Amino acid sequence: MPKKSIVSLCFLAVAGGAFAVDVNVVEQIVAKVNNEIITQGDLDRSRAQMEAELRRQQLPPDKLQQALKEMEPEVLRDRIDQLLLVQKGKELEIKVDDDLSKFLAQIQLDSKLVDPEKFHAWIREQSGMSYEDFKQQAKDNMLTREVVRHEVGGRISISKAEAQQYYQEHKSEFVRDEQVLLREILISTEGKDEKGVAEAEKKAKDLVARARKAENFGNLAKDNSDAESARNNGELPAFKRGDLKKDLEEAVFTQQKGYVTDPIRQPNGFLILKVEDRYEAGLQPYDMVENEVMDKLFAPRMQPEVRRYLTKLRQEAFVEIKEGFVDTGAAPGKDTSWKDPAKLVPATVTKQEVATKIHRKRLLWMLPIPGTQVQVKARR
Repeated sequence: MPKKSIVSLCFLAVAGGAFAVDVNVVEQIVAKVNNEIITQGDLDRSRAQMEAELRRQQLPPDKLQQALKEMEPEVLRDRIDQLLLVQKGKELEIKVDDDLSKFLAQIQLDSKLVDPEKFHAWIREQSGMSYEDFKQQAKDNMLTREVVRHEVGGRISISKAEAQQYYQEHKSEFVRDEQVLLREILISTEGKDEKGVAEAEKKAKDLVARARKAENFGNLAKDNSDAESARNNGELPAFKRGDLKKDLEEAVFTQQKGYVTDPIRQPNGFLILKVEDRYEAGLQPYDMVENEVMDKLFAPRMQPEVRRYLTKLRQEAFVEIKEGFVDTGAAPGKDTSWKDPAKLVPATVTKQEVATKIHRKRLLWMLPIPGTQVQVKARR
């Protein structure tokens, strides 16, 4: 949630009932979006997060600065986008609490920090924000994804004929070296004595039996594997011939999709592999790459549709932006200029107009709606 602008006001009485006001602005509001605000601090934090992400990509200094310069105009736009999508998610009563709890629990499991205070401190160290802010940001991100999926993604339709036509016209994109897609489960034996190793082997064999009985391998990996890939349900990148050690290559390259190996003894434990898919060298048949074709057609259509949807949300929303700031995603023709409450002039009416309005209300409705009859002090 954006923090409200905080001001410190010191009123000094002067002759004639006027006041001089000393205003110390702690944080500047730069935009209002329905019933929420965006502050300068919000934009600064967004810039810091963008820069941290770019630095993690280890870009050269000149490319880093260029990327930051290109992203700068979009900072306010992206913040307004997210607020509108989160607000829409709440309006649609989309619930992400269960997914959020699982997400945070998985992060805590990966951190190996059982104590909540230590875990929260670790989150602050890793993300640069408090645990509560990190949690709120994660929830907002989940809400925005769900709104986009429900309101935009579900309306994009790609026919099978269209997908097959794309395949025929772009066959060069689907030529592959021989490769295999795998998932793994590792049952570690590090630091274990003979008895511990035997127990690890038994556990590995039990997992193989469960996987071969069609139990979900990804879930088994997530719940049991000691490898880093457990957080991704055991998923590994594609391997070509020669990428794997010889014993592992022989175990998987001759097998078909769905095959689960016996436990393979490794220096650090017992490894179980499942063949998720295998591609022969050359042009892949359509049915092997159909999902990839759909992704290639879907992605370029998604972004403009999302932008159109966000423009629609802007047209329906109350948006005001301070002078000097620009929303590059603004809805055409919509007035988003900042209205300073201090400069608004209250409307004035005559005593006769007030009396007439009250009289008409009684004639039309007999009994006014509670709260609608306002006492107005009129001057003669």
